[in-house]
Amino acid sequence: MGHHTEPETPVFDDPQWPPGTMRLERILDNENTEIVLQPQPTTNPNDPLNWPKWRKHLNFGLAAFFALMSAAQINASTPTWGPMGKELNFDDAILNNTYAIGCATLAMGGFMLMPFALKYGLRPIYVLSCAAQLGVMVWGARTQTAGDWWGVNAVQCWLGSLGECMVQMTVSDVYFVHERGMVNAIYIWAFNFGGNLAPVAAGYVTSSMGWRWVWWWFVIIFGIETICMIFGFEESKFDWTLSQLISGVPATTSGADKTSAPNETTESTDEKKIAPSNIDSKDSGRSSPIQEQSTAVESRKTYCQRLSLITPTEGPWSLFLRHAYQPFLIMFSIPGVAYICMVYAILLSWGTVMGAAQSTYMTDAPYNFNSSQIGLMSLAPFIGNTLGTLISGPISDRLVLYLAKRNNGIYEPEMRLWVLVVFIPFQVAGPFWFGHALQEGQSWVSVAFAQGVCQFGQAPISSAMLTYMLDAYNEIVGDALVALTFSRNTLSTVFVFAMTPWIKRVGMSNVFNTIGAIGVAVLMFAFVFIWRGKDWRHRTAGTYRHFAARQFASRPIKDY
Repeated sequence: MGHHTEPETPVFDDPQWPPGTMRLERILDNENTEIVLQPQPTTNPNDPLNWPKWRKHLNFGLAAFFALMSAAQINASTPTWGPMGKELNFDDAILNNTYAIGCATLAMGGFMLMPFALKYGLRPIYVLSCAAQLGVMVWGARTQTAGDWWGVNAVQCWLGSLGECMVQMTVSDVYFVHERGMVNAIYIWAFNFGGNLAPVAAGYVTSSMGWRWVWWWFVIIFGIETICMIFGFEESKFDWTLSQLISGVPATTSGADKTSAPNETTESTDEKKIAPSNIDSKDSGRSSPIQEQSTAVESRKTYCQRLSLITPTEGPWSLFLRHAYQPFLIMFSIPGVAYICMVYAILLSWGTVMGAAQSTYMTDAPYNFNSSQIGLMSLAPFIGNTLGTLISGPISDRLVLYLAKRNNGIYEPEMRLWVLVVFIPFQVAGPFWFGHALQEGQSWVSVAFAQGVCQFGQAPISSAMLTYMLDAYNEIVGDALVALTFSRNTLSTVFVFAMTPWIKRVGMSNVFNTIGAIGVAVLMFAFVFIWRGKDWRHRTAGTYRHFAARQFASRPIKDY
């Protein structure tokens, strides 16, 4: 029996095969299926897609912890506002405005810092950012003036913005399409873990040790994180163009472990062959053409080589500078990216405004909460986030495999959006309930439950939208993520600056009614994307190709 030959790779202009559409499952003669690995790994043992699972999970785990700490150091400040304001004579306006300036630098950080990650690799930016955040935490612990607090908020959020975009590039580098739903759900959970539980811990530390010790604890943790990044995080940037791409016999999985890439059995530096797993069993006694090609021309890098600080990409400085403005061109010219940015902007605005309102108004009557009680209110959204992740994470990848199988093995990124159907009602109900409960002085249980309901819906929606972006726009994902980070934090900045006078003018419930109404309109548009998204990807294929050609070295998805 000869090797299975796939049909010729279709061109982007075929309306049935726009960018993002791919074969995810192959239907076998006995009606069973096997997963097609997308993107296709090369034959190079240093290809991150060929890493053993433990190395993939270690890299992703460190990246997720980076995101957790980025969110934690941004959100931990709210329980310290009361005692800090009393000690340093900061009024509510200073505290709200410094919080808002942090939202603004969150929006700016991505397009100012991501070009360096695209040019020099993720590892140096992770390491240097951790070290810089450690220094900012020392500054926060030694704050004396309003100028100090403005500076701490501005710089910590500027650096923290990387936690919202670099992790997705790590996911794109080391995981296959059929694995991304679960790891993105874990990322969203980790990010919200930091955002939700850091205020709880900060509240207790503030009550028992003083507000400055919140930042001294961050100094200790960031010191540990920096060491872990230096010695544990490997560069996942890989020049696939220099390696022989697997062709003729696509890489698939088979047997009991259908979701793994070709695994290494040891971490020795011996030469090794990496071959696709769908080689006919009767041919197992001799080398296949792919095996002959893949005889280790490239030796596996040593531990020290893998921890090289910089992995530069060749290219002129004009290409580097282009990534500072190209995200905006992508956001306004590709409907899918624009919609994902809009959804994320609304979701984050809800959470940010709810957190700011809670910290500002629940310290007054009828609640009169102290720092630890304000912090404990973040347990409810954490529980909601965790439950949403536990339910949606495993479902997302299984759902797309099921839908792809029903579609003759062809995967459309819009299949991810069906996850939203179940969770949109929870996401919408949360802000409405929260605004009314807080205005009417209802029990803190009611306020907390509203936040939990909101987060129960938000985690799966965020995960599905991120994965949709990675799958549909894989070759421009770095710029697309910068656009996403900018849009979500810009809208949050607007809402936080406007919150206090807006609430005084129309009332708490009407503010959240308005935010909720905007959110309903934006989220319901997901059904339009399920219906017309593939056609829009086809219509903007030329624009997508244009921006994909202007990247440093993105790995394409093979559409066949």
